[in-house]
Amino acid sequence: MIPTMSRTHRLFQLMQALRQGSGPRTAQALGQDLGVSARSIHRDIATLRELGAIIDGEAGFGFTLIEDNALPPMGFRDTELEALVLGLREVEQIGDPDLSEAASNALRKLQARLPARQSNRLRHAVLAAHRFQRPSQPEISVRDLRQATWEEKEVFFGYCDAKGAETKRQVRPLGLVYFDQSSALVALCLLRQDFRVFRLDRMRNLEITDKSFRPKRVPLLREALDQIETQTAAISEVLQSKKGPSKT
Repeated sequence: MIPTMSRTHRLFQLMQALRQGSGPRTAQALGQDLGVSARSIHRDIATLRELGAIIDGEAGFGFTLIEDNALPPMGFRDTELEALVLGLREVEQIGDPDLSEAASNALRKLQARLPARQSNRLRHAVLAAHRFQRPSQPEISVRDLRQATWEEKEVFFGYCDAKGAETKRQVRPLGLVYFDQSSALVALCLLRQDFRVFRLDRMRNLEITDKSFRPKRVPLLREALDQIETQTAAISEVLQSKKGPSKT
């Protein structure tokens, strides 16, 4: 006979299962691992949230551990710290005003929390990022667009393509991509019923709707990126074939 697991031990085991997960895990799958019902998992998730763990997700979709209050703050190796500095300096250069300011603030907070030696290393970092030409700044509020993406709300906007044709689009925003000369939104376009990439500087009159598509953003984004990668590979193959065999 298998002994009954105490609730305290089960909560610990549930946290371990969530820490090890690479994506959302359903209550049914977690219950099978721990030998309890999905209903018990839902109660345990609620308890862990009350204790301070930040767990994203809901019934029928799955749960993901976002922030673990049981683990101490991590220290950084010197190379990890340099990578963080370089990344934040890059965001200062290419981000919209809100994101650029956030990167600067993050650097200051990081410097204040580090040990003295590493704080000095951050202050006098040997790595920097500089763009001679920053991406063109869009007319829309990128902050509002980011928020709508996180909240998984459909957005409506006017769009002018490369040929000057103007259309009205309602889309499900999935993620933002920052390129060398521009920034873009990866989205599911409801007009075309397909994934599209929209340059932010060509978007006008952004409106955030109340229509939610939660919790579909993550799987949709994964599908969109797979499609883009496949299309890019196909285009690259066509271009390579047009060049013909290399000469030796």
